[in-house]
Parts: sequence; C-alpha cells; structure tokens
Amino acid sequence: MDFRLMGLDSPLLSTIHHMMDMSDDNADAKNINAPTRTYVRDAKAMAATPADVKEYPQSYVFVIDMPGLKSGDIKVQVEDDNVLIISGERKRDEEKEGAKYLRMERRVGKFMRKFVLPENANTDAISAVCQDGVLTVTVQKLPPPEPKKPKTIEVKIA
Repeated sequence: MDFRLMGLDSPLLSTIHHMMDMSDDNADAKNINAPTRTYVRDAKAMAATPADVKEYPQSYVFVIDMPGLKSGDIKVQVEDDNVLIISGERKRDEEKEGAKYLRMERRVGKFMRKFVLPENANTDAISAVCQDGVLTVTVQKLPPPEPKKPKTIEVKIA
C-alpha cells in the first residue's frame, strides 16, 4: 500500500512504510541487532529482583527479598573472581483438583542478579543466610594494603 496515493506524503510515513517493506523482505532473516532470547530472559530476571547493597567498614552486604524460597532454591556464586551472582527459581505451587486461579500476581520463574564486586572484596570470605524470606549475602573486605616503607639506598663515594 502506497501512502502517497492517499495524499499522505511525509518523511515519517515514508520511513514507516520502508520499515514495513523491509520486515516483509527479511521475515526469514534474523535481525543482527535484536537481543538474544537469553539476554531478554536474563534482563527480565534481573529487573524483577530488587536488592539493597550496604557498605560497612569491614564488609559489603547484599539484601534481597526471597519470600517462600528454601535455601535449595537459591544459588550464590562468584564468577570471574569479582562478579557476585545470586540466582534461583521460584516454582508455582501444585494445583489441587477443583481449584482454579482467580488472580495470579505473585512472580514465578527464574531470578538473577549480578553485582561487580570492588577490588577490596574478599571473594574467599562470603557468607549467605536466608531468614524469614530475606537473603543476606555478606562479602568481607580485604585489609587495606600496608603502606610501602621508603627504601633507603646507600650512596657510595667513588
């Protein structure tokens, strides 16, 4: 359909028309700029998992609400020596015969958050506790480096 025949000859409509024609021609071709399904899934999982991050003098603390999850449903990992990954899956309760949902508002499915840890985070000293539906992950800080002592060089007389 050509919009110019109807007297609608604007740059915006021409662009839209061109884009519609391109999508018809390339319907089978995969769009190179489109995000992958994995990326979209991970982005949704991350957006739906809010977290609080606190810094204390000796540690970093990550607090995430995890209502109704058991410790086996939650996974805490360190990747690439400085990326903390908190992930898991909330499964839907099994339906009993005769019952039907009138409203489903609680989120189910996979969740994930990634946090890049600072250089002074001690990835060998991480603890995770889930209590009353709240996951608390504590990452201890490395001690500050010792200040370098000045090196004294003996001056020789030639």
